[in-house]
Amino acid sequence: MNPATAPAHPHILLVEDDEVIREATRMALERYGFPVTTAADGLEGLEAFHAVRPDLLLLDVMLPLLDGVGLCRRIREESQLPILMMSARTDPVDVVSGLEAGADDYVVKPFESAVLVARIRTVLRRVRVVPAADTAVPAEPVPPTGSAGPAEPVPPAPSPALRSFDGMQLDTDSMEVRVHGHLVPLTPTELRLLLEFTAAPGIVLERSTLLERVWDYDWGADTRVVDVHVQRLRAKIGSGRIETVRGFGYKLRRPA
Repeated sequence: MNPATAPAHPHILLVEDDEVIREATRMALERYGFPVTTAADGLEGLEAFHAVRPDLLLLDVMLPLLDGVGLCRRIREESQLPILMMSARTDPVDVVSGLEAGADDYVVKPFESAVLVARIRTVLRRVRVVPAADTAVPAEPVPPTGSAGPAEPVPPAPSPALRSFDGMQLDTDSMEVRVHGHLVPLTPTELRLLLEFTAAPGIVLERSTLLERVWDYDWGADTRVVDVHVQRLRAKIGSGRIETVRGFGYKLRRPA
C-alpha cells in the first residue's frame, strides 16, 4: 500500500471459519467504519485477497483447507500488506509460527472489539510512518563574503532522508531499502523496526522500548513479537547488521 494514497477507511479482509465469530467480528469492525470482506477458509481467503486487494488481512490461525500460517506465507510472496493473526491458542509454537510466516502482530481470542480495533489502527499507522526529522529541507550553503576570487564550489550535502550503513541504504522519503543496490521488500512493521535501529546506530534498544515505539504497547507485552521480527529483518538485510545484546535488547552495528 502506498503511504501517500492510504484510504481513510481501510478495507479489511477477515478470514475466520467460525461463523458466529466471523459475523460478530465483521459487524463490530463495520460499526467502527471499516469496510469488511469475509472468507470462511484459507483457500476462499486467498481468492478474496486477489479479488478485493484489501488494506489489511485479519485471519485466524486454525483454518480449513489452508491454515492461517500457510495463507500468510502465500500472501507474503506477493504483498507486504499488514497482517494481523487471531488465535484462541497461546502456545508459543503457534504464536511464533504465525509471526515467522510474516504476520505483523497477533491477538488472542476472545477479545474486546475496541481492543481489536486499536491493534488494527496501530498496524495501519506503521504504513504511513515517516520520521518528521527526516523531512527537513537542508539549508543552502552560504557563499563566503569578502573573497577576492570566486567561491570554491561546495559539494552537495547528503540527503537527510538517506541513511547509509555499509552497503545498506534506507531512503525515508520513498521508504525503500536497498542492500548493495538491490531493493529489499519489507513489511510495514519490519520497516518501522529498521527506522528505529537506523535512527540510533550503535545504541542498544531494549525490547520494551521497541514494543512501545513500533507496536505502540505501553505495557509488558509478549517480547517474542520483537524477537521474531528482528530475526525476519536480519534474514532480509544481512544477519550481521543487528547485534543481540544479551539481557538488554538489540543494536544496529556501526560500520567498521
